Amino acid sequence: MLKLHYNLEKISMGLVAGIIVAASIGGIVEIAPLFTIDETVAIPNDLRPHTPLELAGREIYIREGCYACHSQMVRHLADEIDRYGPYSLAAESAYDHPMLWGSKRTGPDIARLGGKYSDDWHVAHLTDPRAVVPASIMPAYPWLSTPLDIETLPAQLATLARLGVPYTEEMIANAARDALAQSRPEDDGAADVTARYGEGVAIRSFDGDASRLTEMDALVAYLQSLGTLTAAARDTVGQEMTQ
Repeated sequence: MLKLHYNLEKISMGLVAGIIVAASIGGIVEIAPLFTIDETVAIPNDLRPHTPLELAGREIYIREGCYACHSQMVRHLADEIDRYGPYSLAAESAYDHPMLWGSKRTGPDIARLGGKYSDDWHVAHLTDPRAVVPASIMPAYPWLSTPLDIETLPAQLATLARLGVPYTEEMIANAARDALAQSRPEDDGAADVTARYGEGVAIRSFDGDASRLTEMDALVAYLQSLGTLTAAARDTVGQEMTQ
């Protein structure tokens, strides 16, 4: 076998052909399963799409490059499950465009971050990370106190609906209103947010000031939603532990 490889290296075109064949095999092995992903990955019945406010926060998360340091995929390893919680399922990201699994962990994985810390903690952490984690190397994001632009939300929901995310015409038409209402529990539209997105949606002033809607509200709402959109992963791990 080594002799064959040695002889192949003497023939440049033969070596190129061999590389193409090897790369093609690897590509087919990785790409082919994607053609049957609809059959192999079942979307959980309880999976909900992000609310408009959470979606706005997700866009800010991407804009600020947070995904470069924080993965959103707990591996199927005992130590990761002990630290972060149930391992991630592909179905949990069915409505994500783009998915934010990542592989870089300058900071911890945040796939199960929702509910782990209070809103006040997140606001303080994002404003000045070292105020709550002295050894943190995360940059500060004080500009997140700026007003949130909600005018583009209907168009964003409409685009995602075309990609298969189950946003209804009603959700799209009320996107801006729902984003505002989710941060104001006393608002008349808060009940509509619950009706459209489910009882599990957090409705509160995430940055602590209900008189305004900021980018901080949106980002904290998104962070608090991570790992809470479906119970599929928790149920799967629970079933495996009882077997």
